[in-house]
Amino acid sequence: MQKILGYIRRGITQYNMIENGDKIAVGVSGGKDSVIMAAALQKVSKFIGIDFQVIAITLDPCFDKTQTDYSIITKYLNENGVEHIVQRTDIGQIVFDIRKETNPCSLCARMRRGALHDCAKEHNCNKLALGHHSDDALETFIMNLFNEGRIGCFSPVTYLSRKDITVIRPLCLCPESEIKKAVRKLDIPVVKNPCPIDGATERQWTKNYLYQLEKDHPGIKNRIFGAMIRGNVSGWGIQSDETENDL
Repeated sequence: MQKILGYIRRGITQYNMIENGDKIAVGVSGGKDSVIMAAALQKVSKFIGIDFQVIAITLDPCFDKTQTDYSIITKYLNENGVEHIVQRTDIGQIVFDIRKETNPCSLCARMRRGALHDCAKEHNCNKLALGHHSDDALETFIMNLFNEGRIGCFSPVTYLSRKDITVIRPLCLCPESEIKKAVRKLDIPVVKNPCPIDGATERQWTKNYLYQLEKDHPGIKNRIFGAMIRGNVSGWGIQSDETENDL
């Protein structure tokens, strides 16, 4: 966990993510990244010298009209001093049963983002932390380059003017490999993604592509990520002052 805490502290400091008085909602999907981030942020709050609060919010899409059991996540987070709120939604039914989307990921992501922003505001949070790590940033950069022909990525810090909430990504400098190691070593509980098309997405293809690229050219992921930071792509070089209406 110490390495994870170090990466989070560096991300918070480098991008001025958190200030005194912040109340931060952590979007917890149940996967390894968001679960460990919620617990780690709570630990960081004890020593970083910034006075802030952390709560965790999980949106259950209720795929196939079935509620997901997040009790092991709730137990783990509560034991680490984090309140865990589980909100049931009808997102799964809308996307797959009513709209019958042939490409459901985009609509599902938009609906989940909107519901998460609203839930965070309902609980008086001024910031929302998402569990994206440096590998997620690389994947997004490559997807934008290959699919849209543009240089861009999500930002470490983004203010959403329409919702009046700031989205932060405290794990943004942490490689996924370090998260996997910590989860295994600490036996951190996770809940499998209940999405019926999990693993069959464009992002999964990109993840596999980068995995093979790293095998063939060791260190290339670090070099690409370093280029993003040096080039200040989407605010990765300095704190982003960018204001957007959506992510």
